[in-house]
Amino acid sequence: MKLYFSPGACSLSAHIAMHESGLDFEPVLASTKTHRLVDGTDFHQINPLGYVPLLQLHDGTRLTEVAAILQYIADQVPDSNLAPPAETLARYQLMAWLNFVATELHKGFSPLFSKDTPDNYKPIAKAHLMQRLAWVEAQLQDRLFLMGETYSVADIYLFNISNWAHLVGLKLSDFPHLLALRTRVSERPAVRAAMRAEGLLK
Repeated sequence: MKLYFSPGACSLSAHIAMHESGLDFEPVLASTKTHRLVDGTDFHQINPLGYVPLLQLHDGTRLTEVAAILQYIADQVPDSNLAPPAETLARYQLMAWLNFVATELHKGFSPLFSKDTPDNYKPIAKAHLMQRLAWVEAQLQDRLFLMGETYSVADIYLFNISNWAHLVGLKLSDFPHLLALRTRVSERPAVRAAMRAEGLLK
């Protein structure tokens, strides 16, 4: 398999999940700024939408969207326990978390990274994000991870996206449970391996 990624982007989630799973894969750098591969190939020829991650399977099939890719990776190695079994209530709860991170957090950061966003809208976007992060904090008061005691791909996604907070001036100091989860995730060997591979850790 090939995983197209850009350092520190949301594709870090998939990169971490691949390391957690132990699956063989080839990481392929696809710049989110130039939309070109190292060899000069226009990434739009691979993903017309131009964004990462994209997972190319052994048969050439291409899968996009973080939440879908994370579940696919987890399902290839059920013993990894990165996702509950299909058709269980726990699996639907995982899907709910993945969708929440994707729509309420991931996309919530987008206006703060866009140079086209009016300056007077950015405080509104930041306030909305802080409200959503406060809700996550409340859910974590009596659990180690989003799904309870079990680490999952939802925690990977949350870790990845919450990494962006400092880039836009959001402080997480009021969210000790979220910070504790982030610490637990950051200390995992697979997480450190993926971040090191992307040049995010020395």
